[in-house]
Amino acid sequence: MVDKSASRLDAAPVVVATRRALAGAEGAWIVGGAVRDAALGREVADLDLAVAGDPGTAAKAIGKELGEHAFELSAEFGTWRVVAREGGWQIDVTALRGGSIEADLAERDFTIGAVAVPLGGGEPIDPYAGLADLAEKRLRAVSAQSFLADPLRLLRAPRLAAELGLEIEPGTADLARATAPKAADPAGERQLAELRQLMGGPDPLRGLALLGELGVEAAVLPELELLRGVEQGPNHHLDVYDHTLAVLEHTLEVEADLGRFAGDRADEVLALLEEPLADDMSRRTALRFGALFHDIAKPATKAEFNGFVGFKGHDEVGAETIGSICGRLRASRKLTQHLQAMARHHLRLGFLIAEMPLPPRRVHAYLRATEPVTVDVTLLTVADRLSARGAGPIAAPEMVAAHLQLAREMVAAGLDWRREGPPAPLLRGDEIAAELGIEPGPELGSALAELEAAQYAGEVTDRAGAFEHLRR
Repeated sequence: MVDKSASRLDAAPVVVATRRALAGAEGAWIVGGAVRDAALGREVADLDLAVAGDPGTAAKAIGKELGEHAFELSAEFGTWRVVAREGGWQIDVTALRGGSIEADLAERDFTIGAVAVPLGGGEPIDPYAGLADLAEKRLRAVSAQSFLADPLRLLRAPRLAAELGLEIEPGTADLARATAPKAADPAGERQLAELRQLMGGPDPLRGLALLGELGVEAAVLPELELLRGVEQGPNHHLDVYDHTLAVLEHTLEVEADLGRFAGDRADEVLALLEEPLADDMSRRTALRFGALFHDIAKPATKAEFNGFVGFKGHDEVGAETIGSICGRLRASRKLTQHLQAMARHHLRLGFLIAEMPLPPRRVHAYLRATEPVTVDVTLLTVADRLSARGAGPIAAPEMVAAHLQLAREMVAAGLDWRREGPPAPLLRGDEIAAELGIEPGPELGSALAELEAAQYAGEVTDRAGAFEHLRR
């Protein structure tokens, strides 16, 4: 590590505070990502510590110093965590493995993470030349047993390579291919955490390509692997797998140029995408997963009639398939429903193009059907439409332009609906029931829904008009 990198590590506030908390304590080393980030010239915000003593005692001392709560993260791995309530940093404290720092580093995944710096300061301990590998942009396993010791590393290798712009060393790639089926062995939530970081990282397309090249995709996301070679109709120039990657690529394009695709509401869309959603995932990362899964059921629904290839019901079946995937990955209910809704509604906007300009009632119906993913799924439809470059009618330039225009309008309507909600009802349900002689039940629900649509469309503006509308 060059002096500048050492200074960056020494000066990081989280390191300074940790040293203060554990002053005089022997047998504590900064390991892994913090050392790597310092060497790369990055800000050090998260800290991994290996301690010779009880990690809980050390974590509690750090928490007390920083005014934060320390908690046990994993009894299996002897890990405690201290995290800032306002975000911005976290510290993981793990029991030293093997009785020495050298033995501990021997059990780590890749050489770039098998580097330690004494907490009190000093030269890095780098028995596997990890800093040289980092400088040469190389990802190399510490040992031939790395992937067998923890198969989650089969997911971590593509994620790190994509995130840091590294090439996976050929011997390491061979080891990964030989053990790829074991990638499905770790707990689902651990797999999801790696996939979340890969999809939310700077180059998810390269990460996915590496998952495929190493054979890991087939083990962890077999539904995605089944998309390969599934041919489509004339509106598409790619098979379903390559089309899916194209949709993800265009999703990244939409993210990077919101002014083009969201008009003067771009800043609001950006704020929405940055919102945390669930499972430590932002809506931006969830949108990328939505692109990855939107056609996941096309193999199961493919049918050919009079030479035309179709995938009737792949939206609804796709939502069911996503439910199975999320169940296997132990995703939260909120994330699962969010991804299911994007698959279920990703065709809806395209069916409205022929009706442009849309009357207010059709806008209302779209908003009601797609909430709370209106903006998200509308952006997904843009990426989907931009990826259909075949000879069919929906791929025609004028159809693409119309879709983009309608999407901008729906994004604006979706943002307004999200902020303001539906129009405040002019009548209560009991008033409607008494006036029209309707019993509580589906008919009354239909009356309330009809009144909301009429109010949104501006067809009724007062109570008398609302009663008259419902009588008609």
